[in-house]
Amino acid sequence: MEEKYNPEDIEKKWQANWEQRNLFAVKEVSSSPKFYCLEMFPYPSGKIHMGHVRNYVIGDVIARYKRMRGFNVLHPMGWDAFGLPAENAAIKHRVHPAKWTFENIDYMKSQLKKMGLSYDWEREVTTCKPEYYKWNQWLFLKMLEMGLAYKKASSVNWCPSCDTVLANEQVIDEKCWRCDNIVIQKKLEQWFFKITNYAEELLSDADALAGWPEKVVTMQRNWIGRSEGVEVDFRIVDSDKSIRIFTTRQDTLYGATFMSIAKKHPLVEELVKDEKTIKDIESLSEDPEKKEGVFTGFYAENPLTGDRIPIWVANFVLMEYGTGAVMAVPAHDQRDFDFAKKYDLPIKEVIVLENSAEARKRGSAEVGAGLAPAQAEKGQPQGLPLQAFEEDGILVNSGQFSNLHSKEAREQIADYLEQKGFGKKVVNYKLRDWGISRQRYWGTPIPIIYCNSCGIVPVPEDQLPVVLPQDIMLRGKGASPLAEAADFVNTKCPKCDAPAKRETDTMDTFVDSSWYFIAYALGGNDKINFTTKSNVGAIHELPLQYWMPVDQYIGGIEHAVLHLLYSRFFTKVIRDIGLININEPFTSLLTQGMVIKDGAKMSKSKGNVVDPDFLINKYGTDTVRVFCMFAAPPERDLEWSDQGVEGAYRFLNRIWGLVHKYSNELRVTGNGLKDKANSLVTRHSSLLRKTHQTIKKITGSIERDYHFNTAIAALMELVNEITAFNPDSANDRRVLKFSIRQMILLLSPFAPHIAEELWEQIGEKESVLKESWPVWDEEIAKEDEIELVIQINGKLRGKIMIPAGLDDDAVKEKAFSDPKIQEQIRGKTLKKIVVVKGKLVNMVV
Repeated sequence: MEEKYNPEDIEKKWQANWEQRNLFAVKEVSSSPKFYCLEMFPYPSGKIHMGHVRNYVIGDVIARYKRMRGFNVLHPMGWDAFGLPAENAAIKHRVHPAKWTFENIDYMKSQLKKMGLSYDWEREVTTCKPEYYKWNQWLFLKMLEMGLAYKKASSVNWCPSCDTVLANEQVIDEKCWRCDNIVIQKKLEQWFFKITNYAEELLSDADALAGWPEKVVTMQRNWIGRSEGVEVDFRIVDSDKSIRIFTTRQDTLYGATFMSIAKKHPLVEELVKDEKTIKDIESLSEDPEKKEGVFTGFYAENPLTGDRIPIWVANFVLMEYGTGAVMAVPAHDQRDFDFAKKYDLPIKEVIVLENSAEARKRGSAEVGAGLAPAQAEKGQPQGLPLQAFEEDGILVNSGQFSNLHSKEAREQIADYLEQKGFGKKVVNYKLRDWGISRQRYWGTPIPIIYCNSCGIVPVPEDQLPVVLPQDIMLRGKGASPLAEAADFVNTKCPKCDAPAKRETDTMDTFVDSSWYFIAYALGGNDKINFTTKSNVGAIHELPLQYWMPVDQYIGGIEHAVLHLLYSRFFTKVIRDIGLININEPFTSLLTQGMVIKDGAKMSKSKGNVVDPDFLINKYGTDTVRVFCMFAAPPERDLEWSDQGVEGAYRFLNRIWGLVHKYSNELRVTGNGLKDKANSLVTRHSSLLRKTHQTIKKITGSIERDYHFNTAIAALMELVNEITAFNPDSANDRRVLKFSIRQMILLLSPFAPHIAEELWEQIGEKESVLKESWPVWDEEIAKEDEIELVIQINGKLRGKIMIPAGLDDDAVKEKAFSDPKIQEQIRGKTLKKIVVVKGKLVNMVV
C-alpha cells in the first residue's frame, strides 16, 4: 500500500473499474425493493458549476447508501438539451446549435464521470434527439385527441429581447425569467395545453405531497389559486349587453361605484367609437403600477343598488385574468381606492370595523374621493393620505344585508344573486392554460399541418417524428426561422394530399422536462416507446410500472412552480392516456440550497465562481464531495470556504494514513467481530462501543433528513477514536479491524474512490458498493457510564459520572450524594427536581 494518498491515480483507477464492470447499470428485479433516485438534469451550457456538483453529489450519496441497504437503485442522468441559450450561442458564435449542444454534452459528461457519480449511462436521455422529441409530438397528438391541446388567438407574454412567447409561469415580476427584460403583451395565434382541466386535482393532490417541502407545496397552491365566489352580470345602460365580473368579496357589492375593464375586452371595440377615446385607450401605459384609465362614456347598473356606475378602461385589468372586468369598490380595495382618488370617483363605505360603536347606526352615506371611511371612523382627520379598509367587518349601507358580518353576508348575498338571476356561485382558479408555442428554432416541432381545404390536421403517428431541419439560417429576430425553410414548411395534407404548410412554431422546452423521468424508466432515448405493451399498460409490470414514481427527486426551489407543476400535470395526463397508474411523479422532494461565496450566489458576473475542475485536479473528487456534504445540511445554502476544502483533504489523508499504519495487521487478522456473542465479550472496549454508536448516528442522519454534515462529523469522531486506540492484544486487534472495516463502509457513499482503494488494501475482493450497510448492536452502543450535569436554579453547579440506564429516583439520589452539591443546597428549601433522562438534573431551591 502506498504511503502517500494520491487521489488522481486512485480516482482514475476506480472510475475505469466501475465503467468496465458496468456496475451502475440496473434492471427490473421484482424480488428487490426499488429506489428511484433522480437529480434534475442539467442544461448543457458548457461546464459544470459548483451548484451542479452539490446537487449531484447529494443524489449520489443517497443512491450509494440505498444500494448498500439492499435496494435496486435506478440513478440516471441526461440532458435538457433544447432551448434558447443554444440558439443564442449559435447566433453569437456562428455555429449550429446542435454542434454547440453536443460538444457541451461531451465535456460535461466527462466532468460528471470525474466526480465518480454512480449513473446508469445506458439510460441517458438527450431531449434534442429525434428519438426523444418524437414522443413529445406523440403526447401532443394524444392531448389533441383528448381536447387538452388547442389553438387560439391570445394576448400573450412577449419578450422583445428573446423574441418569443413566455408562459405565465415564466414571467416573474413582469420580467422574462431568462433575460430579466420587461415583458409586453402581444396578440398571436398560439397552441395551449389545457392544464386548467386538472386545476382541482393538482390542488387536492398537493395534500398528499407529504415528502415535499411545505414551502414548495404552498407556492403551488398559491399559483393554482382556487377561490370561491360569484359571477355577477352588470347590465350596460341603454344596451342589451352586460359585463360579467367574478368576485370573492360579494359582501362589498353595494360599494361598487365604477367598473374597470381591460383594454382588450371585446366590449371596448363594440362600445367605444369615439376616435379620441380610442386613441387614449391605446396609449394607456403597459405598467399596471401607474394605474391609468379612460372613461368609455358608458354606464353599467349595479344589480343590487340600481345605481348607474361609469365604465372605465383601466391598464391594471388584464383580459387573461378572470373575466377581464372587475367591479371597483374603492372603499375596500387599495388599487381601486388609488384609482378613484386619481380620477375623482365616488368612494362608498359598506364595511366597518367589527367593534365600531357606530356600525349599526349608520345610514346611507357617500364619501367624497380622498377619504377612507373606515379610518375616518377611527377619528382620523380628513385630508390625510388614507387607505382602503380591506378586512372583514360589519356591513353598512347594504340594504337588507346591513349589520351582518362579512362572512355571513357573503353566503346570503350569493344565495340572493342566484335567486334573482343576477349571478351564480362559481369556483375560479388563478391558474391559466399553458401556452406552449415558441417562435424559435431549437425546440420540438409542433406536429400540425395547415390545409386550405381540411384546416388544422395533425401529423399521423406513423409519420413521427417531424424532424427539425439542420440547414437553418439563424438570425435571432422576428418569427420562427423555420418559416423560411421551404423544404420543411411545404408538405402535403395527410387527409386530401393537397399542398399544405407545416406549423413553424416549436414547443416550449418545459415540455421536454415534464416527462423525462418516465423516459429514464423506459430505458433512455433508444428504448422509449409508449406503444409497446411490454413497456407500458396496466397489465404489464415492467419497466414503467416497476420504477415509477421517483422516490427521491433533488433540485432547486426555483423550479417550484414551473417544472414541478408541469411534471405533475403531464403525469396525470399520461395516466389518463392509460400508460401509468400513479397520480404523482415524485414521492419525496429535496430542494438543495445555493452555493454562496463572498456573501453572494456564485456567478460569473460577480466574479466569485470556483471551478470544480481546478478543485478536482488539486485535491481530488472525494475531497470536493466530502466538503460539499460536510459544509451545510442539503436544504441550506452552502457558504464556500477554502479552509473547509483543505480540512476535508486533511481528513481523507488522516484516514489513508490510519489504514496504512495497520495495513499488514489488517490483512492477517480475520474479519473482525462477526456475531453478537463475540461482540459482547469485548463490551469493555470503548472503540467498539464508539463504532456501533457511529453506525447508529450516521444511519439516523441519512434516514431522518439527509443531514450528511452530522453524519460526516460522527465519522470524524470515530476516526479520532481509532487513531487514539492502542491495540495490545489479539482481541484488541479484532476490534480494530472491525472498526476500520465499518469506517470504510460508512465513508464509501461520501468518498467512494478512497473507500474502494482502502477496502482493497485491507484484503477485500469485491467492490465496497456490493457490501451491506453496517448494522449497529443496540446493546453494545449503550454507554456504560454517562456524564450527568447538575444544575441549581438553572445554573451549572457540577458534573458527575453515573451508570447508564438508571431510573429517575436513582439519578436524583446520585446527584444529592455529591458532596459539592450538598454544600450548595445546605439550609435551603428544595421546591422541585427536574430530571432530563441521560443528561441533567435541575434542583429548584
